[in-house]
Amino acid sequence: MKDSRKSSTQRGYGYKWQKAREDFLSHPDNVLCVMCTDRGITTVATVVDHIIPHKGDMKLFWSRSNWQPLCKPCHDRDKQAIEKGGTPRPDIGVDGWPA
Repeated sequence: MKDSRKSSTQRGYGYKWQKAREDFLSHPDNVLCVMCTDRGITTVATVVDHIIPHKGDMKLFWSRSNWQPLCKPCHDRDKQAIEKGGTPRPDIGVDGWPA
């Protein structure tokens, strides 16, 4: 089965996005993951997340007020769960129980 999804460049994630992403994450206010910070954890942000999913709306895609810095685990696990109507997984402490 062939994947009919557009390429990352066709969806807006080309060179221009990479430069904007680097610029955004290098700003002192955007260095840390906001979801981790809310939990009292210090984690460097590596992903620029669209707070409101843009769903192809390029105006919303490029609106920096719709961007937030996240670490990859928060983006891939927690943010995606929230967008799909679920809840983020709880953090697990060193004792193996939810923190």
